[in-house]
Amino acid sequence: MQETSKQSLLSNLTFQILIAMLFGGILGIIIHNNLTEEGAKEFSGYIKLLATVFIRLVQMIISPLVFSTLVVGIAKLGDIKAVGRIGGKAMAWFFTASFVSLLIGMFWVNVLTPGDGLNLSNIDLKAASEVTEKTQVFSAQNFIEHIIPKSIVEAMAGNEILQIVIFSIFFGLAAAAIGDNSKPVVNALDKLSHIVLKMVNYVMKFAPIGVFGAIAGVFAIRDFGDLLMTYAKFFGSFMVGITTLWVILVAVGFLFLRSKMSLLLKRITSPIVIAFSTTSSEAVFPKLTEELERFGVKDRIVSFMLPLGYSFNLDGSMMYMTFASIFIAQAYGIHLDLPTQFTMLFVLMLTSKGIAGVPRASLVVVAATCGMFKIPIEGIALILPIDHFCDMFRSGTNVLGNALATSVVGKWEKED
Repeated sequence: MQETSKQSLLSNLTFQILIAMLFGGILGIIIHNNLTEEGAKEFSGYIKLLATVFIRLVQMIISPLVFSTLVVGIAKLGDIKAVGRIGGKAMAWFFTASFVSLLIGMFWVNVLTPGDGLNLSNIDLKAASEVTEKTQVFSAQNFIEHIIPKSIVEAMAGNEILQIVIFSIFFGLAAAAIGDNSKPVVNALDKLSHIVLKMVNYVMKFAPIGVFGAIAGVFAIRDFGDLLMTYAKFFGSFMVGITTLWVILVAVGFLFLRSKMSLLLKRITSPIVIAFSTTSSEAVFPKLTEELERFGVKDRIVSFMLPLGYSFNLDGSMMYMTFASIFIAQAYGIHLDLPTQFTMLFVLMLTSKGIAGVPRASLVVVAATCGMFKIPIEGIALILPIDHFCDMFRSGTNVLGNALATSVVGKWEKED
């Protein structure tokens, strides 16, 4: 009996990932302390390939999973009214959550003022060039061009989730309108979604190896102790903000889901840990889909809500955006009055929706916003050294926020 219990523990994905994080961190620290800087960078490049392989394995199944599950879900809903009802609830939740997340970031960066008195003499401006090159000034044209696909093949090739969602909604509504004639296509896509979900089980077996590579690669080239000393006030203030957001999200979860919130947290622990360690909430999209269906949310709700959430409901990233933008202003001694900060908050809410899927999206949005408010864009170089560790917490929070939104809307639909 005891042996069976041990085997069960060892086979638990969350346990395996935590062990992988521990050993990855230990190996990374050993490499960092015993190799030259050049040798450590070379090691990091090679070991990170394990994480790259895992994330690419996940990415290769996101497009077919989103398309097949969303079309089948909408076809099962049966009419435009049902899609509009669920979509309305989803967007109301997303924009409320985004506003609260942005407000938390704005509140704590003003209370704790982590940017005041910062030494700007040692910042590496070259490090910011990769991000600033991707920065675009927000406009309605950029937003529309980003969300409306000109080719579904191109959208799928680029894993543009929001564009795939737009196409899938039209496809699903058309399939529902045709009725019985579309059943062969809908049934085929239903079978495809089950096959892809089976693939998820195979891919997730590689998760601990990917996590090991990601953590070892980071700790091999970065001295977390030194970084924490240098950025203690910034990172500590950020952690206060992200903890506040977690407390609010969990409290809201218990308010709407009651005792089932504990079961939800248990279900999504593994996806949160994977997102945290790989700094990629996208990496757990298929696994999160599976866990939410096991939790009891109807597949049609999950397939509709999650893709939208990954584009519109990134709570951790939203909290970071106001926090980082105002932090940079503080560091440069630029005073932003309250009306200006609220204007920035609403600009961030809009610009963040039009840039989903862009690498290091949070930094790109922060850079664009700084430019709009006459804050030096090169100021993002201040936060780049510590950004990876902040990104860990952002990614995990994004997973919690989307799991909660999907579960609550699923509960509302059962009650209607």
